[in-house]
Amino acid sequence: MSRIAILATDGFEQSELMEPRAQLKAAGHDVDVISPKGGEIRGWNHKEWGESVPVDVELSKASPADYDALVLPGGQMNPDVLRQDAAALDFVRAFDRAGKPLAAICHAPWLLVETGIAKDREVTSWPSVRTDLVNAGAQWRDAEVVVDGQLITSRKPDDIPAFVQAIEQKLH
Repeated sequence: MSRIAILATDGFEQSELMEPRAQLKAAGHDVDVISPKGGEIRGWNHKEWGESVPVDVELSKASPADYDALVLPGGQMNPDVLRQDAAALDFVRAFDRAGKPLAAICHAPWLLVETGIAKDREVTSWPSVRTDLVNAGAQWRDAEVVVDGQLITSRKPDDIPAFVQAIEQKLH
């Protein structure tokens, strides 16, 4: 099966990391949580801190070449921190350049704005990210999942089933 990277840091929306990771593992994929820091990262569960997850690979030791797809969970804090990290942006860009599935949900499309990947692409996101995406040259749609080539985007936790299904389809 495929090897999938999930890039996240503290403040990821808990369901947007935990549920896709569990579903992709259940489908037989190897899934690594990658973060700029080692140890554990802590999720955000709606309006309070949530569970921690172990970091499988520190970003400084991760190679995009070792993975078949990249998943970017949302939450407000997580992508806002990652979009200020040059190594994280390079990691995201590498998947786009390689034409590998790149899946972003909720606020994670901020990383698509910061990397320039959103330009001329059809996407969706959490509603408050819409203006940023449009200003970056994307065409925004209000849909549970939008697929543009290898780029997969979804709006919110309720969209996770469609989000994971779209990832699975790109891996086969």
